[in-house]
Amino acid sequence: MAQFTEEEKIYKRIETRFNKGSVKYRLIEDGDKILVGLSGGKDSLALLELLARRSKILKPRFSVVAVYVAMKNIPYQADLDYLKSYAESFGVPFVYYETSFDESTDTRKSRCFLCSWNRRKALFTVAKEQGCNKIALGHHMDDILETLLMNQVFQGAFSSMPPKLVMRKFDMTIIRPMCLIPEVDLIALAKVREFKEQKKNCPYETQSHRSEMKKVLRLFEEMNPEARYSLWSSMNNIQKDLLPEEGV
Repeated sequence: MAQFTEEEKIYKRIETRFNKGSVKYRLIEDGDKILVGLSGGKDSLALLELLARRSKILKPRFSVVAVYVAMKNIPYQADLDYLKSYAESFGVPFVYYETSFDESTDTRKSRCFLCSWNRRKALFTVAKEQGCNKIALGHHMDDILETLLMNQVFQGAFSSMPPKLVMRKFDMTIIRPMCLIPEVDLIALAKVREFKEQKKNCPYETQSHRSEMKKVLRLFEEMNPEARYSLWSSMNNIQKDLLPEEGV
């Protein structure tokens, strides 16, 4: 009986959930050309490898392109040589793109929002330039559940980040192939693979509530070890008859 290393066990666990999410939500189709935003963080590194390896399988046939978006007014120091060689080690072309944002253009939004929004715009620009029809984002299960909680607490809305978002206005589809992968597995993979940590020094990072929601999610799991799966199921189990009617 074959003995698997700890690294192989972790990757297999991640790959199984990646494949399940991709099939369940129909994220990848024949002929797709998928752009991956490669920031250098554990999530984007794992996503690129998962997609690159999947693209080598006979069906569906698709291709992958990696892009690093440099926000010129954010002191994020990425090792571009490392990212380029990492992408190319899987046979994935690497693109470098520079952009920036002016916080004075919209004082109603936080700097964190403006940075994120402009990075997203850059991804759309590069995707069009490269002839891609889909953009893959590295959000994992924890990210989606944290967003669900944040939207309920701060926006008064029951919404999150869907695994697949068709944006017909822009002729582009956003996919999140790691939607069923818990962050703990990606942390374990980063450790055994010894991913090179990028130097991040974002002056706006403390303005986000996401770190607090990570703590809330962990607290829920202390109360119920299956909490994350219950939260996930709740997004497809909305019992309107047991909720207040609109306007009441």
